[in-house]
Amino acid sequence: MMPIALPHDAKAGPTKSEVRSVTLGKLDLGPDDHFAEVGSCTGAVTIEAARRAGRVTALERKADRLDVTEQNLAANEDTVTADIDLRNAEAPERLPDDADALFLGGSRNFEAILDHAVDTEIDRIVMNVSRLEVAGHATEAFREREILEEVVQFQVSHGYELAGATSFNSDNPVYMLVGSASGSDDESDGEPAEATQ
Repeated sequence: MMPIALPHDAKAGPTKSEVRSVTLGKLDLGPDDHFAEVGSCTGAVTIEAARRAGRVTALERKADRLDVTEQNLAANEDTVTADIDLRNAEAPERLPDDADALFLGGSRNFEAILDHAVDTEIDRIVMNVSRLEVAGHATEAFREREILEEVVQFQVSHGYELAGATSFNSDNPVYMLVGSASGSDDESDGEPAEATQ
């Protein structure tokens, strides 16, 4: 797919393109899916998801950031195919009850959001975290709810020219928690699947 356009900025920058690629890979969205996002901000993940899913519900608690999401969506309207519902709300309030996939781009209220995911049996859940302590807390929260499938930590570096050669600038590490609350048959003897080592 061609890169998305993000002509409008918010104080919190967009999820980096490489992180979006891994996130969307884990969410595995298809045209019949209803995707829900918490914290749309610039709309980077919203736009990527709206190219794959049939429906997108994006929540953003800050009205000015939701405006940025809307403007960036408009800049990509030729490549967006989903029905999109933007909501100025603080999750878990106004989260849909019929989502197939959920992305948490931030950690605010995440335990209540995970409870909603469990109650509504969301099939695919991805949460991205940049702070180590929050990642540890989130991992325990996923485990307590028996929805944790894997934890992925990765870091991306971009090359730049230095004295006629190539050096690298590193982005901050990202901790990605991947889970499911759909009650699939992946469990054996009543024991939840362990997170990938």
